[in-house]
Amino acid sequence: MDFETRWMEDFLALAATHSFSQAAERRHVTQPAFSRRIKALEVAVGVQLVDRSTTPIDLTPEGQLFLITARNVVAQLHESISRLRGLQKESLPVVEVAAAHSLAFTFFPDWLSTMKDVMQDMSLRLVAMNVEDAVHALREGQCDLMQVYYDSYATLQLDAQTFPSILLAHTTMLPVCIPDPETGLPMYSLDDAGDDDIPMLSYTPGAFLGRTVRLLLRNDPVVMRLRTVYETAMAEGLKGMALNGAGVAWVPELCIERELREGRLLVCGGSQWQAPLEIRMYRCALVRKPAIDKLWKRLEKVV
Repeated sequence: MDFETRWMEDFLALAATHSFSQAAERRHVTQPAFSRRIKALEVAVGVQLVDRSTTPIDLTPEGQLFLITARNVVAQLHESISRLRGLQKESLPVVEVAAAHSLAFTFFPDWLSTMKDVMQDMSLRLVAMNVEDAVHALREGQCDLMQVYYDSYATLQLDAQTFPSILLAHTTMLPVCIPDPETGLPMYSLDDAGDDDIPMLSYTPGAFLGRTVRLLLRNDPVVMRLRTVYETAMAEGLKGMALNGAGVAWVPELCIERELREGRLLVCGGSQWQAPLEIRMYRCALVRKPAIDKLWKRLEKVV
């Protein structure tokens, strides 16, 4: 197969800009020459990679899949060249992890401290983001690993063969609020029948944990009493509002262990209002990086 590595760099520029003219400028060639190189890449691969019917242009499903391979090959090529030139003799391989915000601030540091032997010859770079962005980053090869929540209600739309995962821990989605200063009981109760509205601290519509809560409540009449008074995409934000007495929030237990222990937050509903969550690490099986392969094998043994 007649194939030039610069074509993959061209393809990466096009995927980043969604514009032939901008990508050509970035690659320091004329637009006609750039277009011919992208067409030559498609001929070499044997499939159409770019959907030219849209504005801005987009990748075809085959192009999205090839994007992972292109990023992987180009990154390995640059790394090999740098090593040959002696520029990275002392550096450790960098593993980039995308993690859900609440996990990055709570679970990840403690988990990493137990993985010192596993990570001893690697350097980790953690990027906190919402789950949707983390999934996008993993799909497009922008990160090596992804640490997010998984639940039986709002299952991640990831093919298990292409994106295998490892179960790291369990936690529970709990409804919480502050205690009543007079009784010491929860300020609000999901279990008590009544007509009064219950102020709800909610996740924004696109938030992964928000889907978990909506599916948990979908068939229960108490949802008619819940009145949304505040929305945010992050569990930490809801915890802060709950601590201020603004209402009831559903938050992963691992995020509020201290507040529950100290009695500053109380669980305000029984098991029917709670949802089990798993914390999982994902990778893309299409990416073949020696450091990631080694790390994944180690994780499978110790977790």
